[in-house]
Amino acid sequence: MYAIVEIAGHQYKVQKDQQVFVNRLDAKEGAKIQFDKVLLTDKGGDVTVGAPAINGLAVHATVERHLKGDKILVFKKKRRKGYQKLNGFRPYLTEIRITDIKKAAAPKKAAAPKAEAAPKKAAAKPAAKKAAAKPAAKKAAPKKAAPKKAAAAKSTKA
Repeated sequence: MYAIVEIAGHQYKVQKDQQVFVNRLDAKEGAKIQFDKVLLTDKGGDVTVGAPAINGLAVHATVERHLKGDKILVFKKKRRKGYQKLNGFRPYLTEIRITDIKKAAAPKKAAAPKAEAAPKKAAAKPAAKKAAAKPAAKKAAPKKAAPKKAAAAKSTKA
């Protein structure tokens, strides 16, 4: 079984017990993490595709270590102009090991956000009344087009 999952802005094809190097994650070494954005799974030929992600499925992993990757050189050149730039960097990476691909823990529903939404609606109503109380600005009358000039008559002498 494999899954395509989005981790730190990149998409990876992962399997159980696979070692993956991803962009630096904010997790301590040895921490267990899960990725909810599973885009596709294949379980013995049974393919499930999300739109955009599969609800209720997550990839579980543990953080092995943080490290710096190999140096990447960026070389820019404009021919016949004498312009050359060489830059390099070592990306910060996190090594993770995929432990399982299974159903995600159900997120707890919070009632507090709904209670906060009600006062916002009440505050929006007086603002709408104030906007309606202002008289609408008068639109300027459209300008009339200038009359066309009559074409000069040409006289032909015989």
